[in-house]
Amino acid sequence: MSAATDKVRQLDNGLVYTGWQSALLNAVFLSRAMIHTQDITGLILAGGRGSRMGGVDKGLQSYQGMPMALHSLMRLAPQVGCAMINANRNLAAYEAMGVPVWPDNLPDFAGPLAGLAAGLERCETPYLVTVPCDCPRFPLDLVERLAQELVDHDADIAMAATPQDGKLRTQPVFCLMKTSLLGSLLEFLHSGQRKIDVWTAQHRCIDVRFDDAQAFAGANTLTELQQLSS
Repeated sequence: MSAATDKVRQLDNGLVYTGWQSALLNAVFLSRAMIHTQDITGLILAGGRGSRMGGVDKGLQSYQGMPMALHSLMRLAPQVGCAMINANRNLAAYEAMGVPVWPDNLPDFAGPLAGLAAGLERCETPYLVTVPCDCPRFPLDLVERLAQELVDHDADIAMAATPQDGKLRTQPVFCLMKTSLLGSLLEFLHSGQRKIDVWTAQHRCIDVRFDDAQAFAGANTLTELQQLSS
């Protein structure tokens, strides 16, 4: 039995600790804390214009014989309690994937934050995690690692980050956040702002390093889609 466990048991018996002993106990409790899968809703972001792909609906483009959004859904679903899709076109095609589909509440394809807001408004769990529809190979432990870092750093938002040219590059559409941020996001959007990094900077954020940058490779163009498939 560890000394830390002894102290936890002594605390249960009514003893009070201060100073370094209190800090030790806090670390023990924090390390044991976790977010249960059932407390997380997954959201596939598929509401973009697809302008760099000639205006096609990216989430419905084929990758290894299936729509990319379906790949993302099948990869995310085991990592969360429930899942849904944000889409603004071809809603019946997305609904056929078997999960709820919600369009933006803002007009004119207002960007990923609009999709995020639509998800937060429909989310019935304490946490929401988002992934884009055009990155079909993201890590199978994505949500687990984001959740642990969010808890460990008492953050509001945990975002994936990958190494690039010796620096960490954040992947802001791969993020886990508290659903209590909905009010802040709606206020930000209604003020006319759209940049995701400006909004996230208003909150406690933690970047979570993933060394395999290729796992986050997306298909914004037809050429990139062909490269993913090769």
